Amino acid sequence: MQVDVPNSSAAVWWPDRSTVENANLTRFMRELGAESFEALNELSVADPARFNDALIRFLDYRFQRPYDQVLDLSQGLPFAQWCVGGQTNIVLNCIDRRRGTERYSQQALVWEGEDGQISSWTFAELDRETCRLAWGLRSLGLGRGDVIGMYLPNLQQAAAAMLAVAKIGAILLPMFSGFGADAIAQRLNDGRALCLITVDGSLRRGKPMGAKIVADEALLQCPSVQHVVVLVHLATAHGWTEGRDHWWHELAAGAPEDYTAVPTEAMPADAPFLLMFTSGTSGKPKGVVHSHCGFPVKTALDLSICMDLKPEDRFLWMSDMGWLVGPILVFGGLQVGATVVLAEGAPNYPQPDRLWRLIERHRVSYLGLAPTVARLSMSLSDEAIDAVDLSSLRVIVSTGEPWTPEAWQWTFERIGKQRVPLLNYSGGTEVGGILTGTVIHPLKPCGFAGPVPGTGADVVDAEGVSVGPGVTGELVMRSPSIGLTRGLWQDRERYLESYWSRLPNLWLHGDFASRDADGSWYVHGRSDDTLKIAGKRTGPSEIEALLMATGLLVDAAAIGVPDSIKGTAVVCVCVPRPGIETEGLVKRLSTAVTAGLGGAFKPAQVVLVDDLPRTRNMKMMRRVVRSAWLGEDPGDLSTLVNPEAVDAIRAALAADSQA
Repeated sequence: MQVDVPNSSAAVWWPDRSTVENANLTRFMRELGAESFEALNELSVADPARFNDALIRFLDYRFQRPYDQVLDLSQGLPFAQWCVGGQTNIVLNCIDRRRGTERYSQQALVWEGEDGQISSWTFAELDRETCRLAWGLRSLGLGRGDVIGMYLPNLQQAAAAMLAVAKIGAILLPMFSGFGADAIAQRLNDGRALCLITVDGSLRRGKPMGAKIVADEALLQCPSVQHVVVLVHLATAHGWTEGRDHWWHELAAGAPEDYTAVPTEAMPADAPFLLMFTSGTSGKPKGVVHSHCGFPVKTALDLSICMDLKPEDRFLWMSDMGWLVGPILVFGGLQVGATVVLAEGAPNYPQPDRLWRLIERHRVSYLGLAPTVARLSMSLSDEAIDAVDLSSLRVIVSTGEPWTPEAWQWTFERIGKQRVPLLNYSGGTEVGGILTGTVIHPLKPCGFAGPVPGTGADVVDAEGVSVGPGVTGELVMRSPSIGLTRGLWQDRERYLESYWSRLPNLWLHGDFASRDADGSWYVHGRSDDTLKIAGKRTGPSEIEALLMATGLLVDAAAIGVPDSIKGTAVVCVCVPRPGIETEGLVKRLSTAVTAGLGGAFKPAQVVLVDDLPRTRNMKMMRRVVRSAWLGEDPGDLSTLVNPEAVDAIRAALAADSQA
C-alpha cells in the first residue's frame, strides 16, 4: 500500500562538520573503508563475519580467550553461533577493564530517589559492591548457568546485582518491579530459577510498596527457588524464611577485603547471561536469551557507534530494570564508560516536570525517551519548560513506539531547542535496534537514517519481496545479527514459529515500515495492529497523529472493532488535556480524523477517559485498550503501572451502551 509520510520531503536538523568528523560512526566507517552509511550496511550484509570481527576489534571488546571463528552458520540463520571457541564475560568489559585506569576513580552511577535523595558510585565503588555480592552468591553455591531472578526497582544496587550475577557466570532474569505475585512466579518457574534478589520495599508515587512481601507470596508457587537475597532499603514489613532468606549486607560481609581477588568467570562467549521475558498479544511470556558476546557488542553498536554515546556522556533513560532498556542503560552505558544516571520512580512524579528537572540537576547529556513521555509533557506550559536548564543535552534517543509528528516536533523544538538531534531507534527485546538515527545524517520528523548495520533490514511484501519507496510492508532482517536472541528459553519450536516460519530465512519482526525517496525510513506500528476499514488499510498511529494534532489531547489510542458493514470500525479512546472543555470535543476529534483520512475512517465512537493503560516506562498498550473495549480477556496485565485504566475503559463502554 502507498503511504504519505509526514514531512517526508524536508529535514529539520543538519549535523555540522565538527559533529560529523568527531562521530563514532565516522571513525568506524573509516576503519572499514566504507565511504558512506549505505556502503557500511552493504558491507555488513555481504560479509557479516568480516564486519562483526571488525566491530569487536573497534569496540575493543575483550576476551579471556580469543575466539577461533567469529560466525558459524552451520545450524542455519535462526541459530547463528558467534565468537566460537572464545571466552569472555560482560563484566570484564563493563568493570574489570577500568581497573588501573583514570576512569576507575570517576563516577559510574548517579542515583536519585523519588524522595530527592542523591548518591553516586565511582567505577571502583561499583566494582567493590559487585564483587562483594558475587562472593556472597558463590558462597550459596550459585554459579555457572544458574538462573537468578531480580525483583528490584531502580536502585544503584540493582546495577550491582545485574553485574554480580553475570560475574559468576549465572543467568540474570530481571523482572518488572511492579509485578504481582503470579507474574513473578510464572517467570521464576519458566526460568527454573534457583535464587531471587529483591528488596524489602521502595517508594512508588509517594507510597511505600513492599517487594519482599510480594515475592514471598510468589515463592509459595516456586519450588525451584532455594535462596532469596534481600536488600535493606525502606524497612517495610515482611516475612522471613530461615535458611532460604539472606540479608544482602550480611551475605556480602564475608567477602575478602581485597575484592579484586573475586574472579570474573570466563564463560563461553555465546553462553547466555540474560533471560528477558517479554509479553506478547497471546500465550505465556517469551523467554528471550542474550549472550556474553552478543548483547553487549550489539548494544555498543547501537548506542555508541550509530547513536554516538561517548565516555564523557551522562546517560539517563527512565525505565524499569525488567524491560530491555534497563539492561541497555546499565550494561551499555558502563561498557562505553559513560556515567549512568538512575532515577527511582516515574518521570512525572512527584512533579509533572520531574524528568526535565533530573536532566538539569544531573547535567544529563544523553537522554533516552519514550514518545508517550513526550506527549504527556506537552501539557506542561511553555513557561514550565523554559524554566528548566536543558543546555547539557547533546543527544536524545527515542524508542518504544512510533512518534506522532506533533510530539516529535514539540520535543525537537521545546526540549532540544532545535539544536539537539532527536534520534529514532526501533527494534525489540529479541534483537535491540533494527532501525536507527545517527548524528551524521539530516533528521526528518519521525524518521530513521536507516538500518543498524549487520541486520540486513528490509521492507517486504507478503511474499518476502522488497518493496520500493513509499510502499509500506513488513520489516524484516535478512542477515544474522550478533545481538539477536539465541532462541527462546527452552522452546526451540516457538522461536521458529514466532519469527522465522512465515517468510523462510527472513526474521519477521512484526512492524510495518516504509522508506521514502530520499532514503529515510519510517515505522508505522505493529503489523498485528493494522486496521482495514472498508477495504482500506492504515496503522493506528496515523489516526492517533490526526487526533493529537488537534492540540486537545494528552494521548489517544485508535483501535479496530468488528463492524457488520465495514468489517472493522474505528474507535478512538482519548485522554483530554486538563482544562479542555469536553462539550463538543467528541465531534471535533471525529471531524479531525475524517478530514485527514476520509469518510471511510470516520470513528464509530470517540470515548473520553482519564488515562490509557501503560507500562512502567509509559508505553501505551493498545492491545489492552482493544480487549478492554471488546470485553475480551486482555491477557497478561502484569506489566501495567495503572491497571485501573482498564476498568475505566470498561466503564466508559458501559456508559456509552446505556446512552
